[in-house]
Amino acid sequence: MGDLQIRDLNQLFPRDDGSELSVLEHLSFEVHDKEFVCILGSSGCGKTTLLRLIAGLDEARSGSIILDGEEIKSPSPKVGFVFQEYSLFPWRTVIDNIAFGLEMKGMVKEERYRIAEHYLDLVNLTQFRNSYPSELSGGMRQRVAVARALALDPVLLLMDEPFGALDAQTRNMLQQELLGIWEKTRKTVVFITHSVDEAVFLSDRIIVLTPRPGRICRIFPVELPRPRDRTSVEFGQVRRDVLDLINQNCSIQ
Repeated sequence: MGDLQIRDLNQLFPRDDGSELSVLEHLSFEVHDKEFVCILGSSGCGKTTLLRLIAGLDEARSGSIILDGEEIKSPSPKVGFVFQEYSLFPWRTVIDNIAFGLEMKGMVKEERYRIAEHYLDLVNLTQFRNSYPSELSGGMRQRVAVARALALDPVLLLMDEPFGALDAQTRNMLQQELLGIWEKTRKTVVFITHSVDEAVFLSDRIIVLTPRPGRICRIFPVELPRPRDRTSVEFGQVRRDVLDLINQNCSIQ
């Protein structure tokens, strides 16, 4: 299972002058098992803060985060995280990077390599098994990061703008590959982006946040069948609807 519930989440950060900055306010929503949800919002609206809270890396000022009936208050093996940066160990080969989390869990070498090989094949990098991160392109390094997160078999996969630093062509290609991986693994995915096009292409639902402090502006279902054609009239209409929503409503403080 991978049901996620966010209940009245609030987060504040201290300022140098002793006051506090409200980053997230009264945030409540649900993500269903096996669902692909994108969190969309402008820079500074609290998207990454939200993901860190779901991952248990930070503690909210108030509210709760429930995954499969259990409250998240610290990092959980049920939650995988793919960061904006690749965060690979440059001294480890591709296969050793993917197997790292399994090694930390104490899994024996033969078993962790068997699992790592499976996810290496899933992201189409088998021929680069013994390469080092410096020998890979940016897109390939991000695929390794995805494989490393999946190797731990989380029920929930969090992705923080993983393709944001890539060129448009590579980004589009990896979006397609990510959907292929998702369809095979059926993990619950929460994906952070500031790109409307990316959100419409990937998600079952788009959760649009207001500018800081981040609040729910609207939860927008994307009912287009997959695979989606970015050039289709239907795709363009959904993209326009989301943009209109952002421009008209979600800029209100």
